[in-house]
Parts: sequence; C-alpha cells; structure tokens
Amino acid sequence: MVLLMIVLFVLSLFIGSANIPAADVLAILRGAEPQSASWHFIVMESRLPAALTAMLCGAALAVSGLLLQTAFRNPLAGPGIFGITNGASLGVAIVMLLGVGSLSTISTSLSALFSSLSTVAAAFGGAMVVTLLLLLLSRWVKSPVMLLIAGIMVGYLSSSAIALLNYVATEEGVRSYMMWGLGNFGGVSLQTMPFYAFVTLLPLLAALLLIKPLNALLLGQNYAESLGISTRRLRHHLLLLTGLLCAVATAFCGPIAFIGLAVPHMARLLLHTADHRQLLPATMLMGCVVALSCHVLSVMLSPHGGAVPINVLTPLFGAPVIIYIVRRGGTSG
Repeated sequence: MVLLMIVLFVLSLFIGSANIPAADVLAILRGAEPQSASWHFIVMESRLPAALTAMLCGAALAVSGLLLQTAFRNPLAGPGIFGITNGASLGVAIVMLLGVGSLSTISTSLSALFSSLSTVAAAFGGAMVVTLLLLLLSRWVKSPVMLLIAGIMVGYLSSSAIALLNYVATEEGVRSYMMWGLGNFGGVSLQTMPFYAFVTLLPLLAALLLIKPLNALLLGQNYAESLGISTRRLRHHLLLLTGLLCAVATAFCGPIAFIGLAVPHMARLLLHTADHRQLLPATMLMGCVVALSCHVLSVMLSPHGGAVPINVLTPLFGAPVIIYIVRRGGTSG
C-alpha cells in the first residue's frame, strides 16, 4: 500500500489537462525554473496541493469510519450513515448560503485562512451537534441497530434543513454549494495546506494513541471495564475525534461518500484481522490509496480539463465492498 500510494501520488503530479513534460515537473519540484511560468503555478499551486489533500482526506474519513464501527460494534457505521457528514454539510451550508463566508471568495492568504477557519468551525459545529445528539440518544437507545436508524433520521433532518437553505438562498450561493457538494480535492491552496494538515494529522495521531482501548472494546464492554477502561468516556473520545476528522474533510473537500464506510472493510479483508495495531495504520494507508485513485481517475476521465467530481467515482470503490460485506453477513473480520 505504501508503494501504491507513492506511485499514485507521483502520477497525480504528472497528469492533468496541461501537458507538462516529466523533466519539467521534476525540475519544478526541485525548485528550478521551468520553460513556462504557468507550469510552475499548475504543479505547485494545483497538482501538489490536490494530491496532498486527497491523501489527508482519505486517511481522515477512513479512520473516522473505523472508529465509529469499533465504538458501536456495527459494520455499517460510518460518518455518512450516522448523519455526522450531513451535520457538517449543514454547518457549511449555513456559512455559504447565508453569506457568512464562502469557499470561493479567497483572494489573499489572510482571507484564505479566515475563510478556512470559518468553514471548518461551521462544519465542526454541525458535526458536533449531530455527535452530541447521538451521545444523548445512546444513553436511552441500547440497540446498535436502533441507534443506527436514529443516526439516519438525524441525517434526513439535516438534509431537510439544507434543502430549505437552498430554497431561500441566491442562485449564485446555490450553485456554489452544489459544486462543493459534489466533492473536490482542489479546494486547498498551498498557503492553507499547513493549517489543513495540522487539523487533520492531530486527531489522526490521537487515534493512534487509542489502539489498546480499541482492542479491549472489541472483546466486549465488560472486558474493557474490567481492565479499568471507561467505555463511556472512550466512546465520547471516539465520537469527538470522528467529528473533528469528518468536519475538516467535509469543510475542505465536500461530503465525500463511501470512503469512511468502505475503506475499513477493505483493510480488514486485506489483513484478515481486527487487531487495531495493524488495522488502524492499514486503514489510514488504504484511505490514502483510495482517495488518490479517485483523484487520478477524476483527472484522467475529465473530457474538458479540470476534474470529474469525486463523488462520481467513490461509489465505484465503495458500493461493491459494502454489497460483499452485507452478503457475507455483515462482518469482514
């Protein structure tokens, strides 16, 4: 997976609507002057940030799905199924459709940072509202299946609110939000990349510190409690990390579908283990590989330059995996 990730990352730097020779791409990455000044802008301001964004977004969504599946012991758990993605989308819709901020009005590095902060804050707020609601429901609803259904209903409520905002918004706002909702890895500039990387890598590192409690939780709540692990506090931490990862990925890339739900199962099928010491790092790598694959395909399949929306391609990877898991009886361990 590491080798495949490197190959896909390099490939994403060499392909695009502009035909840039490989020697010039390497020269640009080394800091040398290319034959055309526009080539430097394309490689450094478009292709490189998009490839890095795809890797970070894929890892974030894949890990968030794995954390939810472990926390609720449900193979169909995911940020989209539980309504967390819808909550983050609602927060972004409030920012974009009501004119509080816009992802498309970035002119300087300072305004780019402010726009990123406001969008991430709105997405995080929306994701956290849904997450807290799920925490409250989990106190009364003991069945994981019923909690899953409750999450789906919360997602429908968020979608209804988004539809209402689209109805009262301006035509430009609706078009901007609809384009954002299709998914795109090109929304992070090189100037905002440090901020995006920081708020993504920090919860990913925090998730790695929870490997032992996650393994204990797999053996049952009573076993985890006997080891001195507060399962309620652990689930709260997992939901908090999931909300942050999903919020950041949704704010910058749009509501990317299927990666959070399908990639953890792909990692389990590859490793044939549920041990998070292997599964969690493998899920991160698999998320990077799947997201980069979708990014490369989106560029290659675009007939008029640019990129095909990511959500057009993610079901091609995710839907067959989920169908296979359901056919096997809901487990891939």
